[in-house]
Order: sequence, then structure tokens, then C-alpha cells
Amino acid sequence: MSHATRVRQEIRRFLAIEPVQVAELELDDGGALRPGPGSPPVTHGEVFLLVRKGGRPVATLLGRVPEGADPKAVLTALARRHADAGAEPVLTGVTVPFTSVVVATRERADRLAHALDSLLAQDHPDFEIVVVDNAPVTDATRELVERKYAERVRYVTEPVPGLAVAHNTGLAAARGDVVAFTDDDVVADPLWLTELIAPFAADPGLGCATGLILPARLRTPAQVLLESHGGFAKGFTPRTYDPAEPPADEPLFPFTAGRFGSGANMAFRTGVLRAVGGFDPATGAGTLARGGDDLYGFVRVLAQGHRLHYTPRALVWHHHRETWQDLETQAYGYGAGLTAYLTAILVNRPALLPAFLARLPRGLAHARTLTAVRDSDAQGAPGVSGAPGGHDERGHPWPRRLSRLQRKGMAYGPVGYLRARRALRDALAPGAPGAPGAPGVSGASGDVR
Repeated sequence: MSHATRVRQEIRRFLAIEPVQVAELELDDGGALRPGPGSPPVTHGEVFLLVRKGGRPVATLLGRVPEGADPKAVLTALARRHADAGAEPVLTGVTVPFTSVVVATRERADRLAHALDSLLAQDHPDFEIVVVDNAPVTDATRELVERKYAERVRYVTEPVPGLAVAHNTGLAAARGDVVAFTDDDVVADPLWLTELIAPFAADPGLGCATGLILPARLRTPAQVLLESHGGFAKGFTPRTYDPAEPPADEPLFPFTAGRFGSGANMAFRTGVLRAVGGFDPATGAGTLARGGDDLYGFVRVLAQGHRLHYTPRALVWHHHRETWQDLETQAYGYGAGLTAYLTAILVNRPALLPAFLARLPRGLAHARTLTAVRDSDAQGAPGVSGAPGGHDERGHPWPRRLSRLQRKGMAYGPVGYLRARRALRDALAPGAPGAPGAPGVSGASGDVR
């Protein structure tokens, strides 16, 4: 079979993927079924279901509501059979610290408004929101913040493009003891910030926390395929990663940083992140490195001896990309970001090179696993499909085309990072736009309002 024929077959299979409804179900107090963010009421058909107990996420399932059946009754019965009750204790008696929430954005004012509305509805008692407008070409973001959010949101501009640059500018502007980062394409659960920040009050040695990311919509084949492939979620088992006691089941620790969480849902103790120099400005979306800024931050904090905690209680709903072309870009970017961040770690902290080389053989095997072509392995249990509800199963095959792009991205990543460093130096050279305030943690380079 020719390469072109195989690609056409993969695209046909991709286009045949049907949409999935998104909903959430509270099991306590008689139960309540609600559609996911921006979704219509639940009807018959497949449903990606978040299960809550006492308002807190405990599981996701993929179920099917028969035509004419009561969606709440069907999904409640399914959830009671399959949902895990969750193992993370509720933290009581802790005072969550003052927190800064940083949202970097670029020319997506409509989507940003939804994110900010959800952030302003947080139950956290003491926080600020900082919007970083990264390399803006219009005044849309500034006008949105000034018109709709007035004194409730601080606006910062960062003229140098790049997500890590923007995050460093937000870090410099942050006034909180803890700084949380999320994206402009999320809707934050009302408990998100409190649940993400509470572990810092309970553990003085904690440097970073990450949380759960679920799909806001599964309307297009690309969105369903990405979530079926694992999405951004890390499951419902809380975990603390301690560099003093490396996990026995993570032989590549700390270099498999993708297991720790993602940049759309992360927080750092502000002083700790500033002490390690923030994020490498030559990484992240918007640079030639294509990604890896969040992974870089995780490893730098762990390498300084601080713990990292993942909590499934801190939930944001993420708007996945919508088209096949988006998936191609994302697959290549994932591969590039992975090896770019590893290059950045070794360039900026060469003392980690021996540990990296010791793990390299296993790392190469892990990379082959990450980029393998996957067939469907859904279990087909009655009423339950393997994905996207199950994070360890795959309900749709991962196309060969996307696997190849991911491998190409991994080969490109180190080159992309070095090119990004050179481009950053050029951008910050005397007389270049943005040069007067080089991005970093010593001070915001842009205009703060």
C-alpha cells in the first residue's frame, strides 16, 4: 500500500469519528446531571461523563444513553457501578495563601472572556488575575480587559513573542505567594484555584502543583481523537513526586515531566520559581522550539529539591483543537517541545547531564513508545467504552501520520531550541522591539495596568 493511500485511509477513518456529548454528574444528595461547559442538555447517544462526589471530581466514564431513556437514570447507574470514590483526603484547617493567576494570551479575546469569567467565579478567598498580552497586533485584548473587567484584572503587555516569555512577565508582575498559570482556552471549575493551592499550605516543601484537565467539548473528530489518545488528563490518583525519594515506578524521573501535568493547570511557589530563573524564554508555543516551557519548569523545581504534587481535585475544562490540521501541528509540536525542553535543561543546568545520560537508553525506548502507531484497545464492556472516558485505554487508533510527525518533531526539537535562543538574542539586541525590558523574573518588560 502506498503512503498516499494509507494517509487517505487514515483521514477517512478520522472523519468517521462521531461527536461525543460532555456532561458531569454529582452522585451525592440525590444526584444532578449537567452538561459540560458550553454544551447543550444531555440526550441519547455517547456521553463523556465526569463523576463528582461532594462536588469533587472522582472519575470519568464513557457511556451510551439509549434513545428514549432517561439520561440521568442511565448515567447514574453507570457511574455507581464504575466510579472510583477517590483517595485524596480533603484538606481542612489550612489557610490558602494569596495567589496570582497568570493567563497569557494572544489575539483570542472572545475565548479569553470565558476563561476570565470562570476565574472571577473562584471560591478562593484571596487572589489576583494578571493577563499577559503577548506580542499583540491589535488592541482587542486590552480593550476587553479595560471595558469588561476594569479593576478586577491586571493587564500586562509583553512585546516579545513566546509563551515562556509571557509567563516570565506574568511571574515578574505577580504579587502572590503562589503563582498559578492557566490558558485562555479553559473554563476553570469554581473550586479549581483553592484545590490547586491548598497543597502549598499543607506542605512547606512543595514547589509545584498540577491539576486535572478535561475536554470542554468533543464535537469534532480531532477533539475526540485527542482525548481518546489520552488528552491532557493524568487520571484520578493524587501523587506527590519527591526528588529525595525518586519513584520506583518512574525510572526516567525527573525527565519524563509530561507525566507530572500540563501548563494549562499548574502553580508554583513564587519564590521557588523565581529562584530557578523562571521558564526558559526560548521554549514554549510561539517560539521556534514549539513547546516544552511547562516541562522545563517542573524539572527545574524538582532538581532544586522541591516536591511536586498532582491533584485531580483541581479541574479545568480545556477547549481542544478542532481540525486534522490542528492535530498535525499539535503532534509535531509535542515532539519538538519534548526534546527542546530536555535540551534547555541540559544547557541551563549541565550538572544534570550524568543523570540524563544514565537514563538515555530507557529514554529512547520510552520515546519509541510515545510515538508508536496505536490500534484501538477499548474493552467493549456493556455500557462503557474504553475511551475517551478511560485514561489508560484507547478507543480510536492513533494515525501513523501523526506518529511520524511526532517523531520528526522530536528530531527537530534541539535544533529548534537553539534557533529560538538565537532569535531571542536578536529580538533583545539594542534597538530591537522589546529590547529595553528583556523578559525574565527581575521585572515585567511590558506595560502594566
